[in-house]
Order: sequence, then structure tokens, then C-alpha cells
Amino acid sequence: MLIVALTGGIATGKSVVAEILSSKGCYLDNADLAAHDLMRPGGEAYQAAVNHFGEKILTADGLIDRKRLARIIFKEPEERAFLDCLTHPLILNKVRENIAGLEKSGEYEIYVTEAALVIEAGYQTFYDRIVLTFCQPEIQVERLSQRDGLSSREAWLKIKSQWPLEKKIPLADYLIDTSGQLTETIEQAEELYLRLYQDAQLKKMGKFVKDLD
Repeated sequence: MLIVALTGGIATGKSVVAEILSSKGCYLDNADLAAHDLMRPGGEAYQAAVNHFGEKILTADGLIDRKRLARIIFKEPEERAFLDCLTHPLILNKVRENIAGLEKSGEYEIYVTEAALVIEAGYQTFYDRIVLTFCQPEIQVERLSQRDGLSSREAWLKIKSQWPLEKKIPLADYLIDTSGQLTETIEQAEELYLRLYQDAQLKKMGKFVKDLD
């Protein structure tokens, strides 16, 4: 089974590409949703997060307020680093467990996990292929502002908290530019699927080359 990470900056169209790949028969996982599960009461990261950040991140029901926590980590890089160190290894463990189960079943040829920070976490070598979505910065700001109800300045600060595109591109195998019309993104995603399918067949035959360079 081909193991693929679909990554990219916030509001760069990862979910659109993920939906296309899923519709083609790829198994779709979501590392960000796994992170949410880890932070729920009883989750593996919940108590450590509460111990570190304090009860100020909790709602009246004892749930972690993700928006409140996000405000903290986007303003304080050292706090973001703590949270990343806490959650990233746990997320990778979940990914490994899912992959092991899928490979045992033999039902899927391509596994795709939507993971916004896979490159920042340094886990790109775990995957057979890295797919990176991106778009023009002004479009990214506009999308994020509309989606999350942020001012342009707030959106820009959130974007700047992630790695710049120029650091990610050399580590990616396939690029998807979502700056244009939706139909253009869909066309690129469909072409991407064909390439991933070819990669999956090569891996099955033992002829897969991980480094495209």
C-alpha cells in the first residue's frame, strides 16, 4: 500500500484535494481529527495539556477550548513547541496503527492522511509520497478570513506562524496550486491520483523509487 501525506498551509485547499482522492478509492485519514481526539477528556494528551496550560484552557464542561488554546500557541512559539512535541508522536502512532490494520486487510492500494504539519514535525520520511497544496498569499488570507471570521491581520499572523512555502517545496513530491478556479484544482487532483496509482503499482511490484529526484 502506498503511504501518502497530504499537507499544506492553512486554507490552501487540502480538503478539496482529499475529497477527490477519496472519491477515487483512496483511504482517507485525517491527522488533525486524530489530534482533536487526543485532546478530549480521557485522550492521551488531555491531562498533560491541562497540567501544562492550566485550567484556563478548559470550558465549564471540562473540555479543552480549542480556540482559547489556539490563541495561546499562536502568540507564544514556545507553547506551540510544547504542544507539538506532545501531540505529534501520538498522532504518528495512530497513523501507524491505522496503516497496519489497512495493510492487513488488503482493501486499499493508497492510504492518504491529511496532515497540515507533517513537514514541520519532521515526519516526511515516514511517507512514500508528500503532496503539498499551496496558493497565492493574498488568496490564502482571503480564504482564511472568510472561513474563520478573522481580520486580514489576524489571518496573516496565523499563516505566518507556519513554515513558509519555500521551505516546504523541496521536501514535497507533488505540488497542487489551488490559486485558480475550483475546476483547475479538481483537474490537478485527478492527475495526482493517476500518478499516485502508478506509484502504488510500482510499490506492489517492488520497483518503487521513493526519491523522485
